[in-house]
Amino acid sequence: MARRLVLHIGAMKSGTSFIQNVLSAHKDSLAADHDVLWPGKRWRQQVSAVQDLIERGGPGQEPMADDGPWNRIAAEVNDWSGDAIISMEFIGPREGRKIHQILDSFPDTDVQVVMTARDLARSIPAMWQESVQNNATATWQEFLDDVRREDMSKRGPGRWFWRHQGIARMCAEWQRRAGQDRFTLITVPPSGADPALLWTRFTDFVGLPADGVSLEVASNPSLGIASAMVMRELNLALADAGLGRMDYQQRVKHPIAKNGLAHRARLEPKLGLDAEWVMERGLREVETLRSLDLRVVGDLDELAPRPVRGVHTDDITEEMQLQAAVDALAAAVERYPHGKIGRAHVCTPVTDVSRMPSSA
Repeated sequence: MARRLVLHIGAMKSGTSFIQNVLSAHKDSLAADHDVLWPGKRWRQQVSAVQDLIERGGPGQEPMADDGPWNRIAAEVNDWSGDAIISMEFIGPREGRKIHQILDSFPDTDVQVVMTARDLARSIPAMWQESVQNNATATWQEFLDDVRREDMSKRGPGRWFWRHQGIARMCAEWQRRAGQDRFTLITVPPSGADPALLWTRFTDFVGLPADGVSLEVASNPSLGIASAMVMRELNLALADAGLGRMDYQQRVKHPIAKNGLAHRARLEPKLGLDAEWVMERGLREVETLRSLDLRVVGDLDELAPRPVRGVHTDDITEEMQLQAAVDALAAAVERYPHGKIGRAHVCTPVTDVSRMPSSA
């Protein structure tokens, strides 16, 4: 059995990809030099394991296979004698039985749960930009309005956002289920801070030296505004194409968004947010976090929102969107010279975008 498991549960857009990529890049040295297991041959196997956990094994769900993705990862951890780390942000919103299902997978191990989080003003734009890379069609203003309503009773971008960014709610749930001494919140440093500081905070918690590793790893940058608007239009155009989740990731998200549009983010204006309600709502979230008496690495004051400088989508011209679209097409052609994206040729989309956009 593993001596200790550090279970990094998110939240989304809180530096998770950076931490995961550094750990992946140093998988071998972590095991050899520090007796720390980063399970799975690739981090993608941790993603598959968590998806398996979410979709199976609960009430009304198919049972989990003994040799399924989650149980394989759990077995690898349970067969290890040192420490282990699992990091996947989809774990964060789990509740009740699913949390106990996770903890019960490691019955003889000290499971230490850690959440990373950043302030609301930076999280809202990042989550909209992330949503359009996952087939969402809400405009920026529609997304913002729905987040402000916080109506958890119906599907939409607001419910999706707060499910993944209700930091105080997730902290309270995990702290209650795992135990106060087994839960830690790491705050993401404010904009302009040393990029290495988040890694230092994470390694301080884990008990690893912060130096001796390269932090020059692939990042997961948010899209620029024009690129995000192009992705939203593309999602509308593909609405009737019948793309499942995996098809969308292989044929749209990765070749067009991640490998095309994301690389031009520095060329585009930044999406700004300076709404009074965001500042007030963010401060309430911080005060709720204080009331939980959490173990914190960093400072809860860093989660107090500050205005994000930038522009609105209304300031983005059609010419700027056109240039982004052309760049994405060029990147796709260069990356897939034989005309294939993923495992299949790109379909001919239905391009009726005159209808009103649907919710994310």
